[in-house]
Amino acid sequence: MTFEDRIETLRVKHQALEAALKLECQRPHPDDYTLVRIKKEKLRLKDEMSRLARA
Repeated sequence: MTFEDRIETLRVKHQALEAALKLECQRPHPDDYTLVRIKKEKLRLKDEMSRLARA
């Protein structure tokens, strides 16, 4: 798998997490734990994409 392929895979996962975050926020009583978990995973993916882009 090339760097570009890996970055694209991470980008797709990041977009899926963004959609999940929006859905959770639209709930009448969003779960704080779920929001934090999604945000941390999004940040981890973003950091990995940045690291790979610099390599």
